[in-house]
Amino acid sequence: MEDKPQIVSLRYYGISPWEIEVIYNIFNKKFEVIQDVIERDEYLQHLGSKSLQMDCEECVSALTITIPLPFSEEFFKWFEFREWDNVKHIIKEMKRRRGNRKAIMVQILFGCWVDGQMVEPDYPNVQFVINSNESHGFNSAVEKIDFMVDLLPYHLNHSRVKKVGRTTQVVYRYATDSGKWYVSYVWTREGGAVFDPDELKDN
Repeated sequence: MEDKPQIVSLRYYGISPWEIEVIYNIFNKKFEVIQDVIERDEYLQHLGSKSLQMDCEECVSALTITIPLPFSEEFFKWFEFREWDNVKHIIKEMKRRRGNRKAIMVQILFGCWVDGQMVEPDYPNVQFVINSNESHGFNSAVEKIDFMVDLLPYHLNHSRVKKVGRTTQVVYRYATDSGKWYVSYVWTREGGAVFDPDELKDN
């Protein structure tokens, strides 16, 4: 991967200048960074998904980080795990400052996106949605994102996923009761499918 290969996008509302500056500085070491501070209603429109819009309606803050590279071990080695730890720290700090309520939603998108919209990739886009009310669940979700690198190939090769078609996007949500990320939705060239938290435990 080359230095500053592409652009990281930060789209948000209700995020303090200090918080966004910290995030900007972390990613600007490797990427060009663009910021898009918008009103809440416009942010909701950009989400597209009705379920995400409903999840975000009560939030006083929201942030979408778009990373234009595949979700892979190669990315984390190149970006450096120390820097990713800094990303996780500031996201958890943002939650701490807002308390145990539905105050913030964070989306992290890996892959090929243009203006928040998916572009059909050679390698599936991956989307993580973090919106737990309770701080422990929120923080746990943040901490476990990079662990999913090892599980993504398993999910992509699962018989139920392959049955839907060639995967172009995987949407992960966090189940606070089990403390695990799970495949919530899969987009394919043929359509898509919704999955329950325990549906992909076996082949």
